Amino acid sequence: MLSGLRLLWLPPPAVMALTGVLMWLTRWLAEPSSSPWAPWLALPPLLMGLAVHALRRAGTTVLPFDPQQASRLVTEGVFGCSRNPIYLGDLLLLLAWGAWLGYWPAFAWLAGFVVYMNRVQIAAEEAALAGRFGAAYQAYRARVRRWL
Repeated sequence: MLSGLRLLWLPPPAVMALTGVLMWLTRWLAEPSSSPWAPWLALPPLLMGLAVHALRRAGTTVLPFDPQQASRLVTEGVFGCSRNPIYLGDLLLLLAWGAWLGYWPAFAWLAGFVVYMNRVQIAAEEAALAGRFGAAYQAYRARVRRWL
């Protein structure tokens, strides 16, 4: 099943950018509303930065393209709250982007982002990490939720 999904695979930053563009293009469906959300745009990159810092500090890869390169299972810091804090940050950034745009129909694209990330990107990463770290990863998976 995983080999068929590889045809659909895009790097996560490209998936996030594509979702953001689709949200922006949805603007013709509704009139924009004023939004007080712009200051919140700083929080998702902060979450993503904390996750990247934790991975680098642990001396393991931050790139999701080849999870077999992971040299250590990181379970502390933001990874103690979410198994995918970078993708959670991406989702929060897209949520803030949609709120800032003020085009409420644009939020429909967020569901597509979550479904794609769960079924393609995260599924592949979880399979690789389970193969690499075995019981330790399974225990981590049982203890920490995928998103929040």
